[in-house]
Amino acid sequence: MSDESLYPRFAENGVLEALADSPVVLLRGPRQCGKTTLARLVGDARGYTYLTFDDDVSRVAAGSDPAGFVDGLPGRVILDEIQRVPEIFTAIKAAVDRARTPGRFLLTGSANVLLVPALADSLAGRMDILRLFPFAQAELARSPSGFIEALFGAAFKTRRTDRLAEALTQRVVAGGYPAALARQQPRRRAAWYRDYLDAIVQRDVRDMARISALDALPRLLSLVAGQTARLLNVSDLSAPFSVSRPTIREYVTLLERVFLVEELPPWHTNRLSRLVKTPKVHIGDTGLACALLGVDATVLTADRELFGQLLETFVYQELRRQASWQPDPLSFFHYRDRDDFEVDIVIERGARHLAGIEVKASATVRESDFRGLRKLRDAAGSRFTCGVVLYDGELATAFGDRLFAVPVRRLWETPA
Repeated sequence: MSDESLYPRFAENGVLEALADSPVVLLRGPRQCGKTTLARLVGDARGYTYLTFDDDVSRVAAGSDPAGFVDGLPGRVILDEIQRVPEIFTAIKAAVDRARTPGRFLLTGSANVLLVPALADSLAGRMDILRLFPFAQAELARSPSGFIEALFGAAFKTRRTDRLAEALTQRVVAGGYPAALARQQPRRRAAWYRDYLDAIVQRDVRDMARISALDALPRLLSLVAGQTARLLNVSDLSAPFSVSRPTIREYVTLLERVFLVEELPPWHTNRLSRLVKTPKVHIGDTGLACALLGVDATVLTADRELFGQLLETFVYQELRRQASWQPDPLSFFHYRDRDDFEVDIVIERGARHLAGIEVKASATVRESDFRGLRKLRDAAGSRFTCGVVLYDGELATAFGDRLFAVPVRRLWETPA
């Protein structure tokens, strides 16, 4: 089954909670990740009127007279693709200040408008902001998963499961966008991802920035896809282009603003001075990455280095997606020091709890695979809760003090 409506969106409860006490709720995330579907699912049952700024008439009307447009809106309204009319934020602020009715505005945005300080400030204290991602594997499995709870409880019991093997590669290649998953043939999915990128560049990026080399962005994103899960190297990214390094850095920021690229900051502590302070770069979805790189499951199975990179991004994005519906906020980092000890993903929960995850594209785990996690455990001290090596093997088992090897499928499958 591939119809978007057949799968749960575990962010729904968070949207309902926000609407119950916040005048404005912003649901942000990449285009085609399911924001409109979720907003209408929530709103249609509660009497919301739906308007989209992808409609030329609505967009021009709102841009020409933002205050008049907002004053004429019904009592509860969904405003879709709000980033296309940034002028409307001030008018929404004025309406909220006149009457702070919970759930008055449900907004969706496919670009991170909060990176524009004036827009972020205009609704400070009035708006609840939620992030929606493409489908998580846990949503496709219709199970909220207990992985994050187990991670912070160091509660992985010895247990055997079947390897995913080729099924894991297929999941990485498929990605999580609903419209892509609706296509049964991998070739057709890849075509959807390529068309999707072209549409974003021509619509959202063109709206946000007047850049002369729009055609460079798909090529740049392809390069980022090849560097996913590595330290961000702007010099390498800029080498094929006849534009400056600062310009390429601005282009990467644009791709971040439309949620196609994410930078993972380094974890740091005052106790250590030899930490690498360069962020890692991750593409927003591995299905898009594979389409841009022109690789299918067969090619990815043969190219173990690339598969390792994409699997790390796949795990990172799955964790980010699951974190979006957790009751407690989670912060994500990577760990690397100048002695080449590293941990792919570091997650902090509050000020007192920290966990590390290393990702291995193999069916076996060795003692040496925990070297980075041990270094992180020493650096974090009492804050360290658990360290996990995720791998495509069969056995979940302990590897010492608060260290575990865990099959990657445990990420989205709640054990019986």
